Amino acid sequence: MTARLSPGDRAPGFALPAHDGSTVSLEGLLAQGGRVVVYFYPAAMTPGCTTQACDFRDSLDALNASGHRVVGISRDPVAKLARFAERDGITFPLLSDPDHAVLEAYGAWGEKTNYGRTSVGVVRSTVVVGPGGTVELAQYNVRAKGHVAKLRRDLGLDA
Repeated sequence: MTARLSPGDRAPGFALPAHDGSTVSLEGLLAQGGRVVVYFYPAAMTPGCTTQACDFRDSLDALNASGHRVVGISRDPVAKLARFAERDGITFPLLSDPDHAVLEAYGAWGEKTNYGRTSVGVVRSTVVVGPGGTVELAQYNVRAKGHVAKLRRDLGLDA
């Protein structure tokens, strides 16, 4: 199990290939101002991950208006991420981390139990990085359904 991040920790930098062929870095996102919501999900085009991505998509205007940029990271290859983005109208960057180095750096890789079976893989997680590059919020083992609504409340976007 990799160490999890806590508020006040320095967020690990990254530069990963995106679904649109570009390379997206934490530094570049932070340079645009505001905060960065980095969420980690197990596999594109699966039911839970689709629910979560579409919830972020549907909340994107409100998140952007409050100064939050969203980026999703999984182990999926870029081509699969491109199909996922096109199929579901995902307009924020979906990044590929096939060797799970960024997942590990963020504590989003490790042992998990699903339906009574233990495995090692992506731990569904969300980390909010503030303008100075420090972690403001870190949530691990989140549920796909309802997570974005809870995150919006935790960020003070919904009363």
